[in-house]
Amino acid sequence: MKTVTMRSGSVLPALGQGTWNMGEDPARRQAEIGALQLGMDLGMGLIDTAEMYGEGGAEQVVGAAIAGRREQAFIVSKVYPHNADKRGVRAACERSLQRLNTDRIDLYLLHWRGAVPLSETFDALGALKKEGKILDFGVSNFDLGDMLEAEALPNGRAIAANQVLFNLVKRGIEWDLLPWSRKQGMPVMAYSPLESAGPQRQVLLAHPALLAVAQRHGCTPGQIALAWLLRQDGVVAIPKASDPAHVRANRAALDVLLSAFDLEDLDRAFPPPAKRQALAMR
Repeated sequence: MKTVTMRSGSVLPALGQGTWNMGEDPARRQAEIGALQLGMDLGMGLIDTAEMYGEGGAEQVVGAAIAGRREQAFIVSKVYPHNADKRGVRAACERSLQRLNTDRIDLYLLHWRGAVPLSETFDALGALKKEGKILDFGVSNFDLGDMLEAEALPNGRAIAANQVLFNLVKRGIEWDLLPWSRKQGMPVMAYSPLESAGPQRQVLLAHPALLAVAQRHGCTPGQIALAWLLRQDGVVAIPKASDPAHVRANRAALDVLLSAFDLEDLDRAFPPPAKRQALAMR
């Protein structure tokens, strides 16, 4: 399994598993648990979740999936911005720990920027880190301006990762945020690596250029889109899958080696940014 190292020295798999929309339907619970466990069996021990997902339901699914095998898991969870003050962060973290049935969260992120001053949030996250309740902390949905402001704060240099929307269609971070993050040794976690489920994903996966590259490699368009992300230094992809075939397909994307010819075709079909763009968000 390819890995990525954070500034703290902690190592995480470059390919993980997302849990958006999990924990919302009791009838799917066992299938979701099984999918996450299969992913762990295949080396995708990084599991990304949040208190927002299913209002804690996804964290409960993750907790069931990692029961008895916590050491194989790298758990990422996220705190709501409205819970990001000193008392709120602590209370939210305690609730997440209880739902996850663990004594620690490997990486705890501010889900997006809200009204609470970043300095207060980072102080609270730093305190949780000192206590061992979280091992690292970071942010999500921060553009370069946000990151520069955050880095200048006390505890700002402890930011371990930034989770943002990044895929073949949404490439805006390549203009400034991604190069800056690489210089800082800060991983970028790409959520919605295959676009959000629904029409957007269907358009991406049906694109003729993507289909052509997939045909050359004898794999699926989704695997090509994931391979495009996974070839990049400092990038972690966290696709969601809730059935075994999809989990195995995601894992197989790590074995796809894109040629310069493939990359040229993809750049023509999905051009990199020609100027600074507003940060894309789901």
